[in-house]
Amino acid sequence: MEFLKRLLSPFSFLLKYKWHLLSFIVISMGVSLAIGKIYQSWDDDPDRGAIAIEGGAFGESYSTPIYLDQGWSANDSLWYYNTTQGSALMPYDLFLVLEQQNSQALFRSDENMDFYRYLPQKDTFFNPDALPVGFTKDTYQDKDYIGFTCAACHTGQVNYQGQAIRIDGGPAMADMVGFLTSLEKSMQQTLDDSQKNQRFIDAVLALDNDYDDAEEINASLEEWTKTIRLYNTVNHSKIDYGYARLDAFGRIYNRVLQHMINKPQLATAMKMAVSPTGKRILTDEQVDRVLQGIGENILVDTQFGEVVDRLISKENGYPGLSFRNLLRVRNQIFNEASAPVSYPFLWDIAQSDYVQWNGIANNSGVGPLGRNTGEVIGVFGILDWTAHKKSGFSLSAFLTGQKSKAEQIEFTSSIDLTNLRRLEGHLKSLQSPLWPEEILGEIDQEKAARGQLIYAQYCQSCHEVIERDNWDRIVVAKMSSIESVGTDIAMATNGVTYKGKSGNLKHTVQTTDVGDLIIEENAPVAQILTSATKGVIATPDADEIFLRRWLDRLYTITASFFDNDMPNTIKSGNYIPDTTAQPYNSLLAYKARSLNGIWATAPYLHNGSVPTLYDLLLPVKGEDDPEDGEYRPESFQVGSRELDPVKVGFRTSGYDGFNFRTLRVGDMNIGHEYGAGRTPQLDGSILPALNRQQRYDLVEYMKTL
Repeated sequence: MEFLKRLLSPFSFLLKYKWHLLSFIVISMGVSLAIGKIYQSWDDDPDRGAIAIEGGAFGESYSTPIYLDQGWSANDSLWYYNTTQGSALMPYDLFLVLEQQNSQALFRSDENMDFYRYLPQKDTFFNPDALPVGFTKDTYQDKDYIGFTCAACHTGQVNYQGQAIRIDGGPAMADMVGFLTSLEKSMQQTLDDSQKNQRFIDAVLALDNDYDDAEEINASLEEWTKTIRLYNTVNHSKIDYGYARLDAFGRIYNRVLQHMINKPQLATAMKMAVSPTGKRILTDEQVDRVLQGIGENILVDTQFGEVVDRLISKENGYPGLSFRNLLRVRNQIFNEASAPVSYPFLWDIAQSDYVQWNGIANNSGVGPLGRNTGEVIGVFGILDWTAHKKSGFSLSAFLTGQKSKAEQIEFTSSIDLTNLRRLEGHLKSLQSPLWPEEILGEIDQEKAARGQLIYAQYCQSCHEVIERDNWDRIVVAKMSSIESVGTDIAMATNGVTYKGKSGNLKHTVQTTDVGDLIIEENAPVAQILTSATKGVIATPDADEIFLRRWLDRLYTITASFFDNDMPNTIKSGNYIPDTTAQPYNSLLAYKARSLNGIWATAPYLHNGSVPTLYDLLLPVKGEDDPEDGEYRPESFQVGSRELDPVKVGFRTSGYDGFNFRTLRVGDMNIGHEYGAGRTPQLDGSILPALNRQQRYDLVEYMKTL
């Protein structure tokens, strides 16, 4: 409650002297909420905007997708798909008319979106331009942007024999890295190709919205091309993500570091970059040249994008770095986003005590607001974080420990906290999907009954069975240390070990579960992110008038407290506890999620390295294992949405998808070999390996969850 008291203190004069004003405000906010609820129900297209696809990616065709009963109506789904969270990928008009590279077809065409496995939609009330699920218009500082909503990464689809089933809150099959790489190339070619550029300019002007002439359009296109190139360069990894996964934490971490580092720290980091032989990549003079004219404190996207362009340019005395050397410089400032994970499903998230694969997010109090704020930082929230001389009281400076600093960062951004809170509340009514027997085939109840007994013995100590429609359910995260569960370590270890420059947060205090720590200049990014998130939450919306912005922020945070019934508890499970020497030990673990609706969430394990539930019950082939045994696939195709209802997973061969190879850290399919008799249970016992019939019985039971 201390956080709430601090938040309320600036408004004490209202509570003491202005009760009539406060009453008026409360009534006005109530009316505003009621109007908002009515507006939320206006888009009630019976198909929820879904359309049929003929001859789509990987030869898939399907009729108009149907919806299962997940507790949401048509307008619930459409509001979720199209409600902005403050994401701003690029200017809206530019995205609408941008052509694909080497083509006159629109980049946003249904065919192109389907290729990257985003879900095409028809135009509806909330989506007049027929954008794919999870893409929407966001307005910030009187300019329109295309941005991602929660639904882009958390809406799934299952296809079977020409019928499609849309899964609200399910994991996306999206290839965001491929999408952004292709977007950058299309934008650059539009700048370079005179005919393409003229078509682009004519199309933007025809919209008659935010741009007045060709010079303004090309200046904006160049600026945003640099911004997206910066994002792609900073997050380049030797690990190919492919479809159905993303290193979201790595990208959130890097965006925070980009906006926290100051110019002196950046110069020092750039000078530390060396070749494999130990030779410096950049001289002092080159560093000074590259940073000439760059802001002293906060480096916004456009400035950092200019830095990258200067590093690779050979003109005007710039160093002309190769991509390999550019990455060596990058590695002194940022961390490689080398731990892609499956997009988690969202049903039961509001009822879970801890969320994220490594359990980093406590879901009590304002925890969900902080978690969702961090997510928007990663997916293109505009971060207008500015440093200024201390002048009077600043709530964000107070909560981030900057109150005694001569200069303070104000965490202004496009992030829409009001909508983030509303979206979190919206998810409370979302339920997991039930296996549709009329489409996917009847469940063999005799096999499922045998499988239930196996589940109780092998799985249930970690994967609790819950009632999907129990309104007061609590889903307890069972954490398993990376040593005990044995799965790929990349996501957990990156989250704990990654460090970066703390900028103005240097020597501020960060609270952990084992006590307060002073943030050093080179600090764990988890610390920097936590402080920055507090700053964003405490900074009013710049798009609203003074009183409205503070009242909205006050309402959002207090409502987050009082609407959230989740108790503040320690984590459950078998993990290494935090200590004063190692305050983030507990994050070196993975969460065992509830398995209701698991049939609709392939591929499996946290990094998507196992294609089907049946394969998950098999061992990984070891050196001494016989060649004729059954093992988890070492490689398989990803990208198809066609379900295998027997093994329960998506089609893994027979098409030209992404070839997932399980050889490197970040991609490994090891661990969680409970069904193979190789991973100890929580009590240390190792159960016998399941035979083929038992594996299929267990899979049959998991269809019923």
